[in-house]
Amino acid sequence: MAAVSDARARLLSLLSLLQTPRLWPGSELAQRLGVSGRTVRRDIDRLRELGYPVHAEQGGSGGYRLTAGAAMPPLLLEDDEAVAVAIGLRTAAAQAVAGVDDAAVRALRKLLQVLPARLRRRVDTLASATVAHPFSLAPEPVDPDTLVVAAATIANHERLRFRYRDEGRHVEPHALVPAGRRWYLLAFDLDRDDWRTFRLDRVTDLVATGARAATTEVPGGDVAAFIASRTLQMAPTFPADVLIHAPAAHVVDRLGGPPPGTLTDQPDGTCRWLAPPDTPEWHTLRLASIGLPFEISGPAELVAHLRSTAALFQAATAGRRAAGQQDPEQDRLRKERIGTRAGADQRERPQQVGGR
Repeated sequence: MAAVSDARARLLSLLSLLQTPRLWPGSELAQRLGVSGRTVRRDIDRLRELGYPVHAEQGGSGGYRLTAGAAMPPLLLEDDEAVAVAIGLRTAAAQAVAGVDDAAVRALRKLLQVLPARLRRRVDTLASATVAHPFSLAPEPVDPDTLVVAAATIANHERLRFRYRDEGRHVEPHALVPAGRRWYLLAFDLDRDDWRTFRLDRVTDLVATGARAATTEVPGGDVAAFIASRTLQMAPTFPADVLIHAPAAHVVDRLGGPPPGTLTDQPDGTCRWLAPPDTPEWHTLRLASIGLPFEISGPAELVAHLRSTAALFQAATAGRRAAGQQDPEQDRLRKERIGTRAGADQRERPQQVGGR
């Protein structure tokens, strides 16, 4: 490899190599940079003076590695890494971790200040093409300390105590899983002798006990699949059979993509949606987001939920009228009728030409 003669460029190249998490023999670093081993040692000392904690291991299998220090020195990022970090910070700014949104915005602002124009354009292009779904539900924020403590006990294989809905729990934590816009803790509950999932926004008073946790494998070996199955078990779910009074293309256009399940056009211009099992609440939300007339063939639970939801909305509007407040929609229609009559009267009235 050609020698990197400029000292500053060589330091950056050396730092880039060391940021790959592995042990780098001095001879390999010298070969990569095209310099002598003595120059490598001198450059390592310069990095240490700048605050980079470079650890050296002696012996035939020794070398250098970059370790964690008391303070975080500047990072050296490749172009694609910088874009990935910027997009990740934009995403984190909208996540359900209390305080992280503000920190992500501050970090993103600092990063954008030093990004080259070509990378800033890539970040802006990706951001402008991404729109939050209008029916996204606002989550309950999670305390960052809760995440930190839970993650540390998982990494250290420690048992954990906390309160969940005002009830004490003693568990062996196994994994943190973000699902939708919530965080879940998968753990083996020692008091119940079974696996449990806990919503972290409902967890308080976490304490790492220091006791060693057993290395129990999650049933099936797939954490994400286990969490998904347990989440579905928390609430009854049903498949749905819906006839929508519009072609399938209109439904896909309204949703920005095909809904889950199958959507089949019918000869009369309608379409039939066979939705996979889900809760009545989520079926209702999807149907409301479509905004087209529909008929429910099943299940009965969805029909009942739609009736109760309709009654709730009707009661809300009836309450406004009972309190002597004008219904906005009725007021709009009334004004349109008045305007129509006034226009008709104006057309029928003889027009006066000229003055007196």
